[in-house]
Amino acid sequence: MAAPVVVGVDGSASSFQAVAWAAEEAALRGAPLRVVHAALRWAYDVPLVPQPAHWGADAEASVRELLRQATERAHAAAPGLEVTTEVVDGAAAGALAAAAGTAQLAVVGSRGRGGFTGLLLGSVGRDLAAEAPCPVVVVRHPPARDGAEIVAGVTGRPDQEPVLRFAFEEAALRGLPLRALHAWTHPATRAPGDMQPLVYDVEGVGQEEARLLAESLGGWREKFPDVPLVEHVVHEHPGKALVDASETAELVVVGPRSRGKVLGSTVYALLHHAHAPVAVVRHLAPHAHRP
Repeated sequence: MAAPVVVGVDGSASSFQAVAWAAEEAALRGAPLRVVHAALRWAYDVPLVPQPAHWGADAEASVRELLRQATERAHAAAPGLEVTTEVVDGAAAGALAAAAGTAQLAVVGSRGRGGFTGLLLGSVGRDLAAEAPCPVVVVRHPPARDGAEIVAGVTGRPDQEPVLRFAFEEAALRGLPLRALHAWTHPATRAPGDMQPLVYDVEGVGQEEARLLAESLGGWREKFPDVPLVEHVVHEHPGKALVDASETAELVVVGPRSRGKVLGSTVYALLHHAHAPVAVVRHLAPHAHRP
C-alpha cells in the first residue's frame, strides 16, 4: 500500500484549503489521505507536566465535527479517496512532523487559527517545512489553472537531486510543463573558497549560468521524456524571481539552502509571498514510490 499524504487541519479556512489540495494530490499519487488534527489538552504546553487524559465533552465534540468537515472537504475534492482521521497530542508543528514520519508528503495551510491578521505565514507551516522528514507543501493560494506549469528553483549545486526529482514527478503526474528557473545575482562559485569578481560581464556570466543550469538538469530529460522542460535563467534575486514565476504556476518547488533547520531567505520569501502552493523539499521520503 502506498504511503499516505498527511495534511494538518485546525478549522481555519487555510487548513481546509490545504485539505482540498492534499486530497487531489493523494488521488494523483494513488495514495490514501491522512487528516491530522494536533492539539494540546491544556492551553499551554508545560514541560515535564503531563497533559490531562481526556478533553471535555464539548471539546471532543468540536474535534469530531472538525474532522467530519475535513473528510467531507476531501471527498468533495477527490471522490472515492480513502481518508482517515487522527487526533495527535502536542504542539502543531512537532506533532505534524512526527505524524509525517511514515508519509510521502505533508501538507499544511499557510496560516492557522492562531495567526495574527497581518501575518502572511503561520509558524506551523514554517516550522513543519524545517522539521518534517518528507517534502512539505504549504498551500497559500489556490494554484493557477490557465497556462499552469510546475516551477522549480534550481541553484546549480550538486545537492539538488531531491528537488529536481520531486519537480519532475509532479509535472509528470499533472501532465504539465516544468520550468527550471535559475536566478543569479553574482557569478556562481565552483568550489569552496572561490572569490567572486568585483566587476563582471553580465551577458557573459549569464551564458555561463545557462550552461550551469543545463548541466544541473543533466539526465533528467531522459528520465522524464514526456515532461516538457523550459530552462529559464534570469539575473535577479532568486526569491523575487520565484515569487514572480509563481503567478502562473500550479506548484513551486524549492530546496532549503542549508541542511539544518534554517530554511534560507529564498524559501522564506516564497512561503510569505508566493501566489501558488510551495513545496519545500529537504529530502525525499524513502518509502515514497519512485518511477
